[in-house]
Amino acid sequence: MFTIEAAELLVVRLPLKFRFETSFGVQTEKVVPLLVLHGGGVQGVSEGTMEFAPMYREETIAGALHLLREVFLPRVLGRPFANPEALHDALGSFRGNRMARAMVEMAAWDLWARQLGVPLGQLLGGRKDTVEVGVSLGIQPDEAATVDVVRRHVEQGYRRIKLKIKPGWDVQPVRAVREAFPDIRLTVDANSAYTLADTGRLRALDAFGLTYIEQPLAWDDLVDHAELQGRLSTPLCLDESVASAQDARKGLALGSGGVVNVKVARVGGHAEARRVHDVAQAFGAPVWCGGMLESGIGRAHNIHLSTLPNFTLPGDTSSASRYWEKDVIEEALEATDGLMPVPQGPGTGVTLDREFVSRVAEVQEEFRA
Repeated sequence: MFTIEAAELLVVRLPLKFRFETSFGVQTEKVVPLLVLHGGGVQGVSEGTMEFAPMYREETIAGALHLLREVFLPRVLGRPFANPEALHDALGSFRGNRMARAMVEMAAWDLWARQLGVPLGQLLGGRKDTVEVGVSLGIQPDEAATVDVVRRHVEQGYRRIKLKIKPGWDVQPVRAVREAFPDIRLTVDANSAYTLADTGRLRALDAFGLTYIEQPLAWDDLVDHAELQGRLSTPLCLDESVASAQDARKGLALGSGGVVNVKVARVGGHAEARRVHDVAQAFGAPVWCGGMLESGIGRAHNIHLSTLPNFTLPGDTSSASRYWEKDVIEEALEATDGLMPVPQGPGTGVTLDREFVSRVAEVQEEFRA
C-alpha cells in the first residue's frame, strides 16, 4: 500500500533551441506543467503534455490545472492505494481528460517504484538497458534545408528520421531526403492534416520506402484510416486517434493501420499504455513511443515505458540537449549512436532540479489531504 500525503503543482516555461514547425503551426517554447506527489519519505514526479490550445487533442493546460486542483488531487490525497492501477481506477469514473489524469497516475508510478526501490521500467515489465531512438524534424524552409538537417541527425546516429509534412509540403521534401539517403529508416507525420481527398498525394509517398505514414487523417477517426490503408502499400501509424486500448483494438481490427504510436499521457498513463502495448502485440503490430517535446521528467517516463518488449521501432526520445539549454532535471538524457540509456535507480531514475525549477516556475502550489 502507498498513500499520497501531499502534492505540488509547478509550471515552467522553457525556450526551445530551434523553431519547430508542424501542420499545427510553429512552436518556439514549451510550457511544462509538473506534478510532484509525496509519500513515505519519497516523491514521484510527472509531466503534463497538453498544450496551451487544443491543437493536438482536446485538452489544454488551463483545463488540466483546474481539474488537478479541484477534482483529481482531492480524489487521491490522503487515500491508501494498493498500487498505481488502483489509483488509475479511482480516476476512471471521469470522462476524457486523459492527459490530466495521466499526470496523477504517472507520478504515482514513480512514487511507488521509488518506495519499492526498483526502476520504473522493471515495474512495468520492461527489461532493456537501452532503447532505440529516432528524431522528429519539423518543417524546414526548403528542400535543401531539409536534407541538411537530416544529414546532421543521420551523422549523430539516430536510427529513424521522421519528417513533419502537411498539404503542399510532402512529396517534394520526402523525395529529396530519400534521394540523398537511400538506406535510412524514414517516416513522415501529418498530424491529421489530410483527408481522403488527398489520397493521390499520400499514395505518391509509397514510392519512397517509408516505414510508415503517421496519422494522416482526422484526430478522432479510425474508419477513414481503414479506407485509406486499403489504398496504400505503406503502413499507417495511428497516433492521435488511439486514446485507449479499446481504440487500439478497434483500429487494428478495422485495418486502420499496422503500427501504433504509444504516448503514455495521451492514453491516460502507464497502466493504459501497457494495455495498448499488449493489444498491439496480440495483433502482431509493432509500437513505438512518441514524444511531445517533453522535458527530462516526461522523457524519462517515456524511456522506461519503451523497455517493454513490443517497442520494436525507434521512438521520439532523442537527446534532451537537442531541445533545451537547461533541462528541469539534474541528469543528462543523451543518446549515443541512436541508443538512449535507461536511467538507473528507483523510479524514473531522474531528479528534479529544485533550484532551477523554483527560480523559473510561473506556478508553485502545494496541496495536502
